[in-house]
Amino acid sequence: MKDRPEGVTERELARVLAEGWGIEPVTMRYAPVGAGSYHWIVDDARGHRWFVNVDDLDDKSWLGDSRITRLGGLRETLKMAHVLRVQAGLGFVAAPLLARDGAAAEPFHPRYAVSVYPFIAGVSGQFDGGFPDRARVQVIDLLAALHQVKPPGPVPVADPRLSRRDILETALQELETPWSGGPFSEPARALLATVAGPVGDLLVTFDRLAGPVAAAPHQVITHGEPHPGNLIRTGDRTLLIDWDTAGRAVPERDLWSVLSDHGAGAQAARYTAATGHRIDPDALWFYRIRWTLDDLAAFTHQLRADHGDTEDAQEAWQALKELAADATGQAAAR
Repeated sequence: MKDRPEGVTERELARVLAEGWGIEPVTMRYAPVGAGSYHWIVDDARGHRWFVNVDDLDDKSWLGDSRITRLGGLRETLKMAHVLRVQAGLGFVAAPLLARDGAAAEPFHPRYAVSVYPFIAGVSGQFDGGFPDRARVQVIDLLAALHQVKPPGPVPVADPRLSRRDILETALQELETPWSGGPFSEPARALLATVAGPVGDLLVTFDRLAGPVAAAPHQVITHGEPHPGNLIRTGDRTLLIDWDTAGRAVPERDLWSVLSDHGAGAQAARYTAATGHRIDPDALWFYRIRWTLDDLAAFTHQLRADHGDTEDAQEAWQALKELAADATGQAAAR
């Protein structure tokens, strides 16, 4: 995130860190990296370095229907990551430091939540950079280990429904009315109008596959977004970060973005040999188009709302163009 969160000051953030975690910041540097959260690198008086997340609860629709329920959902998923690392022994899980009250995230203003992580000195991938073959095999092995863990406690269900479906359907219904939120609103409307047919076809396919996926008996702990941008390489280790999308689901929720052979080749065979689970191509396809539809809704919403010509808005516009092309290709593929 290039833009900083509205209404957040470093003085207030330092107070939350001191009260919640006993961290007394000496230096705080905003880190304009990643997407979906705001980040600071914090050095404290004891010589420790921390990576601090500030999450906008208004952008966490998959965690609940209100800020309160989303805060609870965020705490639940991040606490599960802590349990996976500490109790289940999954050393590749980059888990948060629990606050003094045992929570994995603390409220910050009505709109935000803060979580704290030990700083990892390593190299992260890029979301759209793809997996080198060696890294792909490593991630398949990490997911196989994750998917075989017997939950040491409650695991939230990763709802397969589209959390932003109403936003996307409303936008499709209002393509004849000018959008006036900012400089990218009208270009977004024009672009979405050109792909309204393919997007509608994808929604039909999504609905057809949703029932069987939700009813599938084999459900495991999934990360939700194991793409290259959520991997950090440090020394000879690969760590998986950003567990706010974690939850119980079919394994294909993770595998669709990792398998380049679409469940029918050596990579899929490697996963099946490790876990005993035969991969379902329909479930892979379901989660592939779900990603496209959900991101289309998110970026459409961002560009319909009030915005300026900022770096985040420019990135959202570029992403929307790529997603529109993806939707056209996916609709034609089936």
